[in-house]
Amino acid sequence: MHKYHRTHWLLYSILLIFVGLMIGLILSAHYGLIPFGQAKDSQPVPPKATEQLAQTGQAFVEIAKAVTPAVVNISTLIKTPSQQASPFFDDPFFRRFFGDEFLRESEPKKRPSLASGVIVSSDGYIVTNNHVVDNAEQIKVFLSDKREFKAKLIGADPKTEIAVIKIEENNLPTIVWGDSDKLQVGEFAIAVGNPFGLNQTVTMGIISAVGRANVGIADYEDFIQTDAAINPGNSGGALVNIRGALIGINTAIFSQSGGYQGIGFAVPSNMVKSVMDSLIKSGKVTRGWLGVSVQQLNSELANQFGLKEARGALVNDVVKASPAEKGGIHRGDVIISVNGKNIENAAHLRNIIAQTPIGTKVKIKVVRDKTEKELDVIIGELPKDTAKLGRGMEKEEFDAYKNVFANIKVENVTPDITRQLELPSNAKGVVVAYIEPGSPAAEAGMRRGDVIQEINKKRISNTADYRNIVSKIKKEDTVLLLINRRGNTLYLTITPD
Repeated sequence: MHKYHRTHWLLYSILLIFVGLMIGLILSAHYGLIPFGQAKDSQPVPPKATEQLAQTGQAFVEIAKAVTPAVVNISTLIKTPSQQASPFFDDPFFRRFFGDEFLRESEPKKRPSLASGVIVSSDGYIVTNNHVVDNAEQIKVFLSDKREFKAKLIGADPKTEIAVIKIEENNLPTIVWGDSDKLQVGEFAIAVGNPFGLNQTVTMGIISAVGRANVGIADYEDFIQTDAAINPGNSGGALVNIRGALIGINTAIFSQSGGYQGIGFAVPSNMVKSVMDSLIKSGKVTRGWLGVSVQQLNSELANQFGLKEARGALVNDVVKASPAEKGGIHRGDVIISVNGKNIENAAHLRNIIAQTPIGTKVKIKVVRDKTEKELDVIIGELPKDTAKLGRGMEKEEFDAYKNVFANIKVENVTPDITRQLELPSNAKGVVVAYIEPGSPAAEAGMRRGDVIQEINKKRISNTADYRNIVSKIKKEDTVLLLINRRGNTLYLTITPD
């Protein structure tokens, strides 16, 4: 009896499991969770989508075919300094005992360098990076058809990291120029070059950002940022758009390992063309000059000068007899546009003016006393600036104030300090002799050696003026300063803790 019941319950359990499985399969098939019966074939890609993908892929193939012949491999021999030679090397007595072999070991050595370049004219002009040809004793160019040429340096501009070389050949393939001012973040970008010596390498990505400045690569920076793979050897190569037009010259990568990490920088084509034309024409770059010192705006400064947002370039000094002064630009003006083009920041203004032909009349819109004004200014030529300032002052006693000027020591600008700082003989103001680290002034960016010329737009000639104005400032007041630092004037706002 016991055995019968065990068999009965076992069969009953198996039946329940089978029925449960069947119900589950039926429900799953009904609701599309799993296929019932014979597995269904995977859905094919719609023909229209396949055709679109094929057309897109073929478009990139055609772009690569069109632009790669104009991207060349550049090989240079660069002299690298070795240990500093001893003056004894020229002594015949020294040579007699140590020989010329010892001397040759101390001579500068040569190292090969591989990079890229872009043919921009059929008669042999090639654009590359300045650092590619800097100190090069020999420059060779290898074309995509394996031909080899010796190249001569036409000119180089370290301030933009652009150089122009030339080979003696005609009917060369070229890349058409694109308008980098029309670039938009998110559009496709294709980088062509010779990374790690691998010729004619093509990579694709997007424009990640435009107008990148303060990167620390060159003096005039307006970089295109891209995630198209750029590696060592890509320097001087082409960055093109989906129409195959040159939109930039690859210049640098951001990397902690020395290899690709998704951030590359290219000099925009409009800047490249301006520099190239100047180098070909005169062997040097002539830049436009406005004659102002400008600084970035932050939210505090924007509020002080009556702006809704921190855009534009704040004029903190105007050079005497400069185009700016002749055109009516004043210290404290905020330049917001040039010829209708909005100015984003100080670096943007600097680049636009530098690329403006000398003698061009431009319309500059400024905000002055919270009111917009439009001025006509004729751009001049950038002069050479060799002014450098020294440092060094001692602390003096001062009155401690219960406001943002607490823990600051100042002194008059004396003839001795004027000489130390190489200031104009008629310079006025007070020198910051000491500033306590962590104080509101220090946090705002004030430094020892700064010369305070204005406080809340009121002139400071000496410590008496300073004490008179500072003593009236309340503890909770935010203060606007005009200071002179190493010959350059700039505005600072000090906000109380």
